[in-house]
Amino acid sequence: MRTGSEPTTARSPLRMRFWLSVWGLIWALAGTAGFAVEHRPGWMAACAVLAAVITTDLCMIIHHIHQGPHYQPGPDIPPYEPPRRR
Repeated sequence: MRTGSEPTTARSPLRMRFWLSVWGLIWALAGTAGFAVEHRPGWMAACAVLAAVITTDLCMIIHHIHQGPHYQPGPDIPPYEPPRRR
């Protein structure tokens, strides 16, 4: 929710999240492969599940990046009034 106190030049850290997720996916896939070679099925499954979660997050991040800035209010949109406590 916008309150009017956020900077007008604020940007979403989607690209940073994208690259950190790519880095995590590389490590999760390397862990999956490494534990498969070492015959550690529990750890291999854990790394594979983590890789699946990271892949889902990457898909969401890419979707938001492709949406562009239209889902974020611009400087010409006035701030919303904070909700009133009852």
